[in-house]
Amino acid sequence: MENGHLAKIDLTKRIEGKSKYNKKLEKYQRRLLALQQIVKEEKIAVMLVMEGWDAAGKGGAIKRVTEHLDPRGFQVNPIGAPAPHEKRYHYLQRFWRKLPQYGQITIFDRSWYGRVLVERVEGFATKEEWTRAYDEINDFEKLLTDDHYIIGKFFYHISKDEQLKRFKDRENNPLKRWKITEEDWRNREKWDEYVEAMEDMFEKTNKPNAKWHIIESNDKLYARLKTLKVIISLIEDYLVEHNIELPSYYYEMKEGKTEGFEANQDVVVK
Repeated sequence: MENGHLAKIDLTKRIEGKSKYNKKLEKYQRRLLALQQIVKEEKIAVMLVMEGWDAAGKGGAIKRVTEHLDPRGFQVNPIGAPAPHEKRYHYLQRFWRKLPQYGQITIFDRSWYGRVLVERVEGFATKEEWTRAYDEINDFEKLLTDDHYIIGKFFYHISKDEQLKRFKDRENNPLKRWKITEEDWRNREKWDEYVEAMEDMFEKTNKPNAKWHIIESNDKLYARLKTLKVIISLIEDYLVEHNIELPSYYYEMKEGKTEGFEANQDVVVK
């Protein structure tokens, strides 16, 4: 779709130099660690939804988001096809059971949006089912954001050529070969159908309380930094909106000061 959301994304964006990347990565990870403590103290639930093309870099982004967080305060839920017993219930039931507690951060590596993406394209859901799912999902997310939840939705976008390159890299790397399956190649053949489903998803579920953030992911380093930056902004904006004051050391970190941070970090992870 020439005028769609994905067509407007500049996939040439990149980080020039590993040194610059490492400095920004450390800075953002420290800030997120500090925000994790505030989220815990204020009993705010943070829910991050990661969607995107196969091989777009979701796993790498999740690793950098969680790398220095207190492991007691976050959870990652990899989502696959529903198990046989889960098919006996409404499709959202299995996600309710995985929601973060107040004060926790939860990442969904794929999510309920499978209903309007893979289930739509592959015919696992009827047109009636996936059509009504947009309103069901919007209502589901609104229930949460009305009750101390922050929702960040990320879509990792890469070009078709970049995906092919990454698929071949995975096939040629014994340590990454497990990541590529016949299903990935079949999905690639339906690229245009998936684009159509994605565009409908953005159009119908991009709401003020739960916006989509399309991440330019041809450059993995750029995508990881942008992900962290968006998450930080989401939490900061929520705190400001709810008149929750940030500690003074957080502003020092934001300005790039690092002296004394290790002591503060000890406090954060207790």
